[in-house]
Amino acid sequence: MYSSIKDQLQGELEEIRTAGLFKTERHIDSPQASHISAGQLGQPANAVLNFCANNYLGLADHPDIIAAAKSAMDERGFGMASVRFICGTQDLHLELEARVSQFLGTEDTILFSSCFDANGGVFESLFGAEDAIISDSLNHASIIDGIRLSKAKRFRYANQDMADLEAKLIEASSGEAPARRKIIVTDGVFSMDGYLAPLEAICDLAEKHDALVMVDDSHAVGFMGATGAGTRNTRVFRTGSTSTPARSARPLAALPEATSPAAAKSSPCCARRPALTCSPTPWPRQSSQPPSRPLSWSRVRASSAPGSSRTPPCSGAA
Repeated sequence: MYSSIKDQLQGELEEIRTAGLFKTERHIDSPQASHISAGQLGQPANAVLNFCANNYLGLADHPDIIAAAKSAMDERGFGMASVRFICGTQDLHLELEARVSQFLGTEDTILFSSCFDANGGVFESLFGAEDAIISDSLNHASIIDGIRLSKAKRFRYANQDMADLEAKLIEASSGEAPARRKIIVTDGVFSMDGYLAPLEAICDLAEKHDALVMVDDSHAVGFMGATGAGTRNTRVFRTGSTSTPARSARPLAALPEATSPAAAKSSPCCARRPALTCSPTPWPRQSSQPPSRPLSWSRVRASSAPGSSRTPPCSGAA
């Protein structure tokens, strides 16, 4: 039986290779930065310019971040021994969540180990079969997969097409079983194209049709807006009874696939749903330890500016 399955899988792999779609990994033998040493597996590494990382701000090798991580390991050890709801929540996790909430202007924050985990948990926890999720057609794959995990009715509107979005909102509210709750989901920045979501228009429609709004700011938090808090800083975004922001902060790449979704009033509900936070082991302590003095965006930008001693962070999108 195993030989038969192995042959089938090998055949599928050969088809992928023939189509030119087989992915190979590169090995990196230097710190993450805009200039790295990388090569194909089994081959020597070469100096290359890195345009494909999430390390937009250069935090992955920032000396203050490294010092904070070393300090955390000296004080608390290396690994985590449990999931959060047993004995895995450290005061460092709570401090970081509080700092992220203050930075983003939200009521609460829940940390996840990856962007996929965050988007994989929020929809299943908050929306059921009586609800409707209206998603932009170019949303990230993690959003799409997260929506699929919920039992909610799913609607997709054409990228940034407000007329189509309103049509889907009307459809979700019509028929014999209108949606109990509706939420519009969009990326703040669409990473493959660099488009900014029209948040003002989206919030206008949300208020008109009594819907919530979720913004995945994975490619905006950290470097967009006056304070670096993402598209909410740069576009009109009203937080009230009909607009609830959620964040994932991919540019904060000093942290492991650094994500910090903040679901405002909904986060206590998220945290109490078992599938969302009971199972995953929390971030290691060294990734949760804030620097001894908070990093300001002006300091980060200054240390990454041309003429500084540090290499500028890359500006590509992953």
